[in-house]
Amino acid sequence: MTRRRSAYRSLRSLQRDNRACRACLEGGHPLESLPVFEGREGQRAYMFGQAPGVVEGEERRPWRGRAGQTLRRWLGLGEDEFYATFYCASVTRCYPGRVPGGRGDRLPTPEEQALCAFWREWELRLLRPSLIVPVGGLAARRLLGIHRLHECVGQRLAWHGAAVVPLPHPSGASGWLNARANRELLERAAHLVRSELAGLDGE
Repeated sequence: MTRRRSAYRSLRSLQRDNRACRACLEGGHPLESLPVFEGREGQRAYMFGQAPGVVEGEERRPWRGRAGQTLRRWLGLGEDEFYATFYCASVTRCYPGRVPGGRGDRLPTPEEQALCAFWREWELRLLRPSLIVPVGGLAARRLLGIHRLHECVGQRLAWHGAAVVPLPHPSGASGWLNARANRELLERAAHLVRSELAGLDGE
């Protein structure tokens, strides 16, 4: 049964309750995994995705599939370095399943997104990251209220004192990067993320 405290003092207790969360399932939404996220106290960079894919749902580790490989290539990070650098979470934490009769994964409903926002809000309160990287349009919308990727990719924004550098989603199902102008925005954004991470290492 889902447990949510009125306040959390430690990331460990928050993660323990998040791992057991079944709020969406209890609300009647179909899910095909347990919550997926990874991170520890002291991480100053926060990677905020859309939702786990099927591989992530099976392994219960973020960014394990092909999209994660692409993301790490964009940033020039090896696998171990990536997980050591970023606290990885997402708009919704459980694999939502495939689109019924369609291609790709199901987009979490607005109610699922709202139910899961609790965990993100407490993570950010406890971690107080210096850098937040929303990945994909849904993550940018939920965090920043921005609806179009070209309005934010390639820019350094701010959120409650943290630098925010949005990226497009690295999924092969996305056609956003088919446009040359958008690929140039991605290159600028990836450079900004690398620069922000270098700044964290130098502090």
